[in-house]
Amino acid sequence: MSDQKSDFRSGIVAIVGRPNVGKSTLLNKILGEKVAIVSAIPQTTRNSIRGIFNHSRGQIVFVDTPGIHFPSHKLGKHMVNWAKEAIAGSDLVIHLVDTNEPPGEEEELAVEQLKDLKAPVVLGLNKIDLGAKFIPRYIELWEAKKKKPIKELDESLILFTLSGLKGTNIDKLVELIFSHLPKGPALYPEDLLSDIPMRFAVAEIIREKLFALLRQEIPHHLAVLVEEMIERTGKLTYIKAHILVEKDSQKIIVVGKHGNILKEAGEKARKEIEVILEKKVYLELWVKVEAGWRQDPLLLKRLGYII
Repeated sequence: MSDQKSDFRSGIVAIVGRPNVGKSTLLNKILGEKVAIVSAIPQTTRNSIRGIFNHSRGQIVFVDTPGIHFPSHKLGKHMVNWAKEAIAGSDLVIHLVDTNEPPGEEEELAVEQLKDLKAPVVLGLNKIDLGAKFIPRYIELWEAKKKKPIKELDESLILFTLSGLKGTNIDKLVELIFSHLPKGPALYPEDLLSDIPMRFAVAEIIREKLFALLRQEIPHHLAVLVEEMIERTGKLTYIKAHILVEKDSQKIIVVGKHGNILKEAGEKARKEIEVILEKKVYLELWVKVEAGWRQDPLLLKRLGYII
């Protein structure tokens, strides 16, 4: 972008909040394409996913963080640490909340981490299409933590109503973000949508399809490790992936009766991967029992959850 205007703006924006408030949905809606896993199951985002929004005004690098929560294992602790690092390195933070659910302990934890930031915080009052009856509660929580009424917080806390699912006020949100970013050149090439490695993207697609089919049964005990990704011909890519679970009983659930769950998840994942790679894909899935994988640093590193 050698011809960038002098008022070109760029910066990093972290999207944070407790699990299942719609962070990934918001990111995908802004970008117009899916770069982050979307599921009704909390804590589906396990890494900080960067999505890059390019516009004539500038470039916004969004970081979709894992939900802020109280961790019970090493994977959970790393997820919370990623969220903290994303917050610290951002030019602006969107604190996204579900206005149809009251604030809880995890929400208080999020506000506690954000209240002293030097970067401006946008309180994203999400899901307004569903009623938004708890907006006053979130304002009261911020006022209590900042020890000031909302009208005295100026630009340090900006209230913003939206619906990530419906797209309500999304364009206005982008305008607001640009107005708070510093002037400067693009941080990434303008044709790049995300900086996540392709193997990780493939694993996330497979994991999302399994989550959708398994619902609430065993999602947090499940991970996907792409063992091989080989271009066998110019028109075909071979992918071999292991689906990790912690118990034999979980393996039975993931495979499904006569292999129906594994087959359906694989078929849906293959079709989506083919769109991304723009070529045919042969996808081979195996379910493997790895007891305590969420506590194993070496395995977490192979999975891409520890850098």
